[in-house]
Amino acid sequence: MIFRSKTMAVVAVLAAWPMVGAAENQTTTETNSYGTPGGLIDMPTAEMAPLGQLSTTIDHYDGATKTTLSFQVTKRLSASFRYSSIYGLVPGPGRPPYSTYYDRSFDLSYRLVNEGQYMPAVNIGLQDLVGTGLFGGEYIVATKSVGERLRVTAGVGWGRLGSYGAFGNTGTRPTSLLGEGGVPTYDRWFRGDVAGFAGLSYQLTDRMNVSVEYSSDGYDREVLDGITRRETPWNFGVDYRVSDALSLGVYSLHGSEIGFNVTLALNARKPAVNGGAETAPLPVARRDPGAAADLGWTRDPQRPATVRASVARSLETEGLRLHGFDLSATQAHVTIRNPRYDMRAQAVGRTARVLTRTLPASVEVLTITQVEKGMPVSSVTFRRRDLERLENAPAEDILAAARFSDPLAMGPQPALVDDAFPRFDWTVGPFLNFSVFDPDNPVRANGGIRVEGDYHIAGGFRASGSVSYKLFGDLDKVSLPGPSGLPRVRSNVALYSRTDDPTIDYLTLAHFGRPAKDIYSRFTVGYLEKMYAGASAEVLWKPVDSRLALGAEVNYVTPRDYDQLFDTRTRNTGTGSIPEFNGHVSAYYDFGRGFHGRVDAGRYLAGDWGATLALGREFANGWRVGAYATKTNVSSATFGEGSFDKGIRITIPLSWGTGQPTRTKSNTVIRSLSRDGGARLRVNDRLYEAVRSTHEPEMAKTWGKFWR
Repeated sequence: MIFRSKTMAVVAVLAAWPMVGAAENQTTTETNSYGTPGGLIDMPTAEMAPLGQLSTTIDHYDGATKTTLSFQVTKRLSASFRYSSIYGLVPGPGRPPYSTYYDRSFDLSYRLVNEGQYMPAVNIGLQDLVGTGLFGGEYIVATKSVGERLRVTAGVGWGRLGSYGAFGNTGTRPTSLLGEGGVPTYDRWFRGDVAGFAGLSYQLTDRMNVSVEYSSDGYDREVLDGITRRETPWNFGVDYRVSDALSLGVYSLHGSEIGFNVTLALNARKPAVNGGAETAPLPVARRDPGAAADLGWTRDPQRPATVRASVARSLETEGLRLHGFDLSATQAHVTIRNPRYDMRAQAVGRTARVLTRTLPASVEVLTITQVEKGMPVSSVTFRRRDLERLENAPAEDILAAARFSDPLAMGPQPALVDDAFPRFDWTVGPFLNFSVFDPDNPVRANGGIRVEGDYHIAGGFRASGSVSYKLFGDLDKVSLPGPSGLPRVRSNVALYSRTDDPTIDYLTLAHFGRPAKDIYSRFTVGYLEKMYAGASAEVLWKPVDSRLALGAEVNYVTPRDYDQLFDTRTRNTGTGSIPEFNGHVSAYYDFGRGFHGRVDAGRYLAGDWGATLALGREFANGWRVGAYATKTNVSSATFGEGSFDKGIRITIPLSWGTGQPTRTKSNTVIRSLSRDGGARLRVNDRLYEAVRSTHEPEMAKTWGKFWR
C-alpha cells in the first residue's frame, strides 16, 4: 500500500504540470495494434490524434483480430471502441474453449500534460474499462520528442500492462472475465502488479515510421491457452502512410508472431472535398441614393404579384422554395423551404441577397422565416441598409445586426403562395442495414433498393411512406437470444428479415404544429417503423435563442406482422406481453464548444423504466460523433450480453464528401446485438433536430456561410 500512495502522489504532480511550462500539442496519425493513437506496436504512448479524427484500424496476427474505432474527442481526450476475435480462448475453469471468442472493449486516454520544452507529454489511460476485462489495463505514460523525427516513450501499467516484469503492487486485482461484460470495472482500476514499458519511434521519411518497444504485457491468457508464444518482451514495427486516409503496418510481436494492420482515417475538420463548388450567389443590389423614398410602385395593384413571382423565380435558381410572401411599402416578410443547404445560414444569406435584388427600393425591413415540416420555426430580420453596408465585412458583423425571433411573435404569417400545397417529393436509392456482434458472426447485413415518398397535403399535414426490396443479406440468420424474462420487443429482429418480398418500412400520416410561442407539436399515426404500428404524440419547448430544450413523447404501439405489410400480431411474445404505451420526457442542451447532451427518462418498449444519457461532439460542418447509454430497472443478468444498452452514433454529412451543399446525411448507430431492455420506438421526424438547426445558437456556428 505504500507504493499506492507514492503512485497517487506522482499522479497529483503530473496533473499540476499543465500550470507550468509552455504547452505544445504532440499529435500523430499513426495507431498501434489496439487501434489507439500512438507510434509504438502494442504499448500506449502519450500521443494524440489530430482533433476530430475518426479512424478504423483492423489488426491481425495468427492468434487474434482486433477491429477498433477511435475518435479524438478533444485535443486532450481520445476514445476507442474495439471488437476482437480470439481463436481458441478458454474463458474459464471447466468451460470448453471457443472456436472463436468475440470480445468488446472500450478505452479512454486523457492528456494530463502537453509537451513543453523540457517536459514530456503525459497521458493517463484506461483499457477495456467497461468490457469483460480480457484486455483490461491502466497506465500512466510520458512521450518526449527528441528532434523532429525521434519520440521516446516510457510508462507504468497495471492489468495486462503490468503482467510482465512487475516491480510493485497496489493491491489485489480480480483476474476473471466478467461474463456478459458492459459493467465498469472500478474494482480493478490501478490495482494489482505494476510494470514498466518503454519504446522508441523514428520517422525515417515523411511516410515511413519504425518503432521498437519493451512490452509489459505478458499475454498470460493467450500463452496459457496455446494461442501464442511469448519468447521476448521486445517488439518491432514499421508503419507506412499511403495517404492521409490510409496507413499500413507490419510488426514482430514477442518474437513469435508477425502481425499486420491497416488504418482508415477521416477527419471531421478536414473535408474530403473542398467546399464552395456550388454556383456563387449574385451580389447584394445597392439602391441609388434617394431611391428608398420612392413609393410610386405602391399605387400599382399588380406590382406585389409581379414582385412575388420574381422572388420565387430567383429563389428557385438558388435551390430554395418560396412558401409565403407578404409585402408592404417598407417591409417584406417571406417564408422559405430549404431542400438544399445543410448550413441554414447559407440559405438565409442567399435569400437575403435575392430580396435586395427583387424588392422595390422603399422596402427597408426584411424578414426571412424558415419552414420545416410545414411549421414556421425561426425568423431572422435584417435592415436592408445593413446588408448593403456589410456585404464585404466579416460575417459576424451581419450576425450582430440580425434579429432572431419566434415566427409566432411576428404576428400573422405571410399568405401562402399558390403552389405551396399539395406537393409530392420522392427518392429511390440503395439501402444497407447491418447487425454487429452476433455470437455466430460478427457482422451481418441486408442490402437492396428503397423508395421513399412524402406527400405534403396542407400546412403541417404530411403522408409519408417507404418500401424496400431486399436483394441480398443474412440478417435472417441473427441468433435469437435465450429468454430474458422480458417481452421480445427487439431481440426477434431476425424474424423481420426472413421475407424476400417487398416490405413497408413505414407508412404514416403526421401533423406538425405550433400550438404557442416556443412550442412545437407532432402527431403521427400508422405503421411507425419496421416492427411497430400505432400512434405517437410529441411536444417540444424550444425558444429560438435558447441552448436548452424540453420535450415529452407518448406512444401507443402494437407489434407488426413479420412480413411487414399491413397485418399486426399478438402482443404475447412467449416471454411476456408487449405493453400498449411507452414514452419519455427529454432534456436537450448545447454546452457550446461543440458538445451536446441529451437525457431521456421514461418507459421503454418492454415496459421497463429508466433513462438514456447521450453525449456528442459536433462540428460546424455537420459531423457528429457521440455515445449513449441506457440504464433501466432491468438487471444486467436479465438484459443479457452487454449488461445494458449502449452504443455509438456517427453522422457524416454528404456535403463533407462532395463539396456541394446538400441536406443528405449518413447516420450510423453501432450497438450491441439488439436486446429487449432499454429499447425505444424508432418513429420518424422527432421535433428537436428539425427545430434546432434553424435556431440562433445552431445557426451562429455556421454563420460564416451567410455570404457563401
